[in-house]
Amino acid sequence: MSDTTMGTGAHPHAGHHHDQHSGRPNLDSGKNVGGLLVFLALLVFGLFWTVRGLTTDIDESQTPALAIGAFVLLGIALLIALAFEFVNGFHDTANAVATVIYTHSLQPQVAVIYSGLLNFLGVLTSSGAVAFAIVSLLPVELILQVGGGAGFAMIFALLIAAIIWNVGTWMLGLPASSSHTLIGSIIGVGIANQLMAEGGTATSGVDWSQAMGVFRALLFSPLIGFAGSALMLIVMKMVVKDKRLYSAPATRSPPPLWIRGLLCLTCGAVSFAHGSNDGQKGMGLIMLILIGTVPTAYALNRAVPDSHLPAFLAATQQVQTVFDVRSGNLTFPAAAAETQVTDSLKLRKLDDKVTFAALASLAGDIGKQVQSYGSLNKVPAAAVQNIRNEMFMVSEAIRVMQKQNVEFTPAETTALKAYKGALDDSTKFIPTWVKVAVAVALGLGTMVGWKRIVITVGEKIGKTHMNYGQGASAELIAAATIGLADIYGLPVSTTHVLSSGVAGTMAASGAGLQWDTVRSMIMAWVLTLPAAMLMAGSLYYVLRQVM
Repeated sequence: MSDTTMGTGAHPHAGHHHDQHSGRPNLDSGKNVGGLLVFLALLVFGLFWTVRGLTTDIDESQTPALAIGAFVLLGIALLIALAFEFVNGFHDTANAVATVIYTHSLQPQVAVIYSGLLNFLGVLTSSGAVAFAIVSLLPVELILQVGGGAGFAMIFALLIAAIIWNVGTWMLGLPASSSHTLIGSIIGVGIANQLMAEGGTATSGVDWSQAMGVFRALLFSPLIGFAGSALMLIVMKMVVKDKRLYSAPATRSPPPLWIRGLLCLTCGAVSFAHGSNDGQKGMGLIMLILIGTVPTAYALNRAVPDSHLPAFLAATQQVQTVFDVRSGNLTFPAAAAETQVTDSLKLRKLDDKVTFAALASLAGDIGKQVQSYGSLNKVPAAAVQNIRNEMFMVSEAIRVMQKQNVEFTPAETTALKAYKGALDDSTKFIPTWVKVAVAVALGLGTMVGWKRIVITVGEKIGKTHMNYGQGASAELIAAATIGLADIYGLPVSTTHVLSSGVAGTMAASGAGLQWDTVRSMIMAWVLTLPAAMLMAGSLYYVLRQVM
């Protein structure tokens, strides 16, 4: 469970660290038997729980036996999605453990196990909001056809591209963003899909309004990390006068107990926040894979109780009335409504009478079918995918109208919000076993390959060895920033926030920055989006030729 650093981006005096800083942590202590046992136990548990959860859901939903080809595709897709989370674990979470390792608050192997467990808990308690914010970036037609060749090509292309870029930047010891990488891959697939469509333009396959919201979160979060961490350190110096907090470790002995406790707490908070935010990115894609291959079990949330049916039907009727009024009481054939709403979503043009008439038709059809079956749990296999697609399209249409500030009366806004909530409860859910599988993959990733990024964060951002106050300030701000982003469903980068936070504390303390490293990090951050877009778009084009 160790690795070696490469020469790229190395500190010019790296060979003198042991002489210059006797407090430098020992990162080459060899393999830890306890850590290896924990790793293997988690791996076995994760595999068992995943297989058990998948087979149980398939059996309970009475899904027909999958064809061998579909089963193989499902297995490969799940493995690639979990591999992305595994790489995400050792790529991103190394930022969280750098502070406790470089301040000797925890031994390296203890730190990565501790961080891995907190990542695990963060994933398990996550809301799912970030998962579906990521999914909303994908082209709507690919989401609706995720079980076909185009859908699998999309999943494979964006995940493989993200893994390649993450591993490449990790090998160079550069703390680049897994969030940036995945979002760039999604946009690349969207653009490639539109370019391959007849008469399409390069940009209409991407929900740019949703993408811009994500871009803003990814752009401003490092600035918040830098400024917030610098300010936190300044305030800490004003409030806490203990000079030991602002001195670099002189030996490898642990710091005073209260400082050690603070640093362990902040490390755990960042790890937990990382799991609750980053772990969701893989969850949304795994759900798309499951919906495409096993729709009977995963297209609709069969856990919604039958007692919710009257409220759902009442909400449907209210929204249908809203759409009817907006359409001027035009009628629209149900058979053509799905195509009309799909086209409107592609173009992001929903505020017209024809689209409202189509939405009224879809809402009416959803209500009629659910009422006839009595509950979501009783929808037959043949009808599941169609109802799910109709629910998804109406929910997305309401979301886009809200983003575009289409004017509704307060009563209409309330009705739309209630109906969208009911639709999302029916279609946007994450089974516990999926959370466990992602949590295990992320936790295992945290426990291996951590050293490259840890050395960069601990030694190569600032000109001096990280002190206790710097580590605590950077991690407190990072945990708070990521936690708030999680609440609002915004995918932010743990890497960017924490690395920027460390840089902010170095600047605030007057230690200065190693500009070679900072320039390399900024270059990696700038190149991540276009590189991921190009790789994912190219892979999608190639895979579409064979799938």
